[in-house]
Amino acid sequence: MSSRAAIRYAKAILDQAKEKGNEEVVFGNMKSIDATLSASKELRSVLKSPVIKAEDKRASLKAIFAGYDPSTLSLIELLVDKKRTSLLGQVAKSYLDLYNASKGIIVAHVTTAVELDSSLESKVLAKVKELTNSTEVTLEHHIDPSIIGGFILRVGDVQYDASIDNQLASVQKEFSKRL
Repeated sequence: MSSRAAIRYAKAILDQAKEKGNEEVVFGNMKSIDATLSASKELRSVLKSPVIKAEDKRASLKAIFAGYDPSTLSLIELLVDKKRTSLLGQVAKSYLDLYNASKGIIVAHVTTAVELDSSLESKVLAKVKELTNSTEVTLEHHIDPSIIGGFILRVGDVQYDASIDNQLASVQKEFSKRL
């Protein structure tokens, strides 16, 4: 969940990007920032650390995100100046959410134990479009081997859990009730 400050920063950068007509470019930058921060625990630690100097954080972020849109780079500069670098990941996620909402894009998160093949992914996408009455749906796939099999589908605040792990937990709960 994003903080109110992160949402404010995201809203400001989205408004600025809309004025410049480059919200899609910034969207790509934010998606990349989100993926980079999700993949690198070390980078998240650096951004949160009060011990590491702001100039070192600035240099690291400039090197990592070199070539990004000036709007994105100015946001990073601002977060460094305000000592809010720990919010960068939340700002990126908030931007993605705000952008999708402004374009009427519904994001469906599907979690499976293994990678989905393209035909199954197409079927899931078609079903989500049917259920949401929307033509603009983006599917985000997550792999979690702990669910054993089946899938978990989340669209907005609604979640449908058809995982084997959930079914086993239900059976276990039933058995423990009867004993």
